[in-house]
Amino acid sequence: MMSDDLFDTIVSLSKQRGFIVQSSEIYGGLSATYDYGPMGVELKRNVKEKWWQSMVYQNDDIVGLDAAIMMHPKTWDASGHTEAFNDPLIDDKTSGNRYRADELIEDYIRDLREEGEEEHAEEVHERLVEALNAGDDMNDALHAIVMDEEIPAPESGAFDWTNVRQFNLMFETKMGPVDGQTVFLRPETAQGIFVNFQNAREPARLHVPFGIAQMGKAFRNEIVARQFVFRMREFEQMEMQYFVKPGNELDWYETWKERRMAWHESLGIDASNLRFHEHEQLSHYANAAVDIQYDFPIGWKELEGIHSRTDYDLSRHEEYSGKKMSYYDPWEEERYTPYVVETSTGLDRTLFMLLCDAYYEEEVKGDTRSVLRFHPEVAPIRAGIFPLVDKEGLPKIARDIEDDLNQHFNVRYDDRGSMGKRYRRQDEAGTPFCITVDFDTLDDQTVTVRDRDTMEQDRVAIDQLATYIFDHTRNWEA
Repeated sequence: MMSDDLFDTIVSLSKQRGFIVQSSEIYGGLSATYDYGPMGVELKRNVKEKWWQSMVYQNDDIVGLDAAIMMHPKTWDASGHTEAFNDPLIDDKTSGNRYRADELIEDYIRDLREEGEEEHAEEVHERLVEALNAGDDMNDALHAIVMDEEIPAPESGAFDWTNVRQFNLMFETKMGPVDGQTVFLRPETAQGIFVNFQNAREPARLHVPFGIAQMGKAFRNEIVARQFVFRMREFEQMEMQYFVKPGNELDWYETWKERRMAWHESLGIDASNLRFHEHEQLSHYANAAVDIQYDFPIGWKELEGIHSRTDYDLSRHEEYSGKKMSYYDPWEEERYTPYVVETSTGLDRTLFMLLCDAYYEEEVKGDTRSVLRFHPEVAPIRAGIFPLVDKEGLPKIARDIEDDLNQHFNVRYDDRGSMGKRYRRQDEAGTPFCITVDFDTLDDQTVTVRDRDTMEQDRVAIDQLATYIFDHTRNWEA
């Protein structure tokens, strides 16, 4: 399936099957905001649980945190967000549309490569890298590329641009009823971890190296928010900050690179669709940075960032707050400010990846069968339960099975429509197992279990269903 076709199919299926829908849709929607429906919220919950299991429960040196969305404004002064959390903005004077200048140039480079102009594309790419590292001259350097290459506006096709200027991405609001204090909706969850460095470490009696993990909402007033849930103004992050002794950070950086790639593959993702992408421009706080990218229908895009943040954050918060953010090492008998290795995953992007990677079509008896081949551990529904007919006590048996299996997994009873339609509904929801209660069940207390991926069927005793599903989940292969 072509990339554009797959993108449109995923968006359509997401709405049809209750994964993701436009927010406030009855009022025409709100740009770049989405709601998770019944299937989407279960998929999200399963991914979050799998991340938390792998990050916190399976590591005795990592603890969890849930920090507030609104923080003291000095937090963002210390972190550098107030001054430097900007994107380069350029306006098309003809349409009034706004764009990120760097992404406008990146799209132009991609188009050149698709047209076979590799040498020209590489020249523009080198200029872009130089511009992004030009400091105070970045705006002028980006504008020069747009003008020299005569890059037109994507929508209007016009070539009538404003100068490039910096646009701060933080959402500002007021706290308090009268002349309230200016506060910001957090643009990342990381700072909540840094300001709680001692509050989390001391009660848990943690010693370096150790980590603090957090999941939560973040907000960025993106210049261009588009491409479904890939880039939104309200989104969810899964982050872990790992505190290490200075000098050891790059070893831990490599360790967490490999661990995080392995985690994404454990979701059932095709490894050929994942890659590392080294940063050509480092953030002000980093001495090493890499992205885990996925080959989305919109191209190779960032899924997760792994950064070696040095001691920038803790040192800055110590400077601005006047509170000690250092650590005394009892074994080395020295005090130092730990360095930080960060893993930062976009939850919404992870769900988008799962939908894209799991989608599959095949011809079955002249019809197209659409399937979401999720790993059973993340599938919104683990099993569908169907009575063959609505009589002879079959619905009662099916309901009893539902009650029993719901103690272990999320299962769904369905008695509407033909068996074929029930199977198709569950295939499109990504349900790995479908259980049918039929007339033979009345005689031998067995049911038919149908596998989503192979469509093969097994006869299984009712009292062995949970074990059967556990075993097949454990042994599942993409």
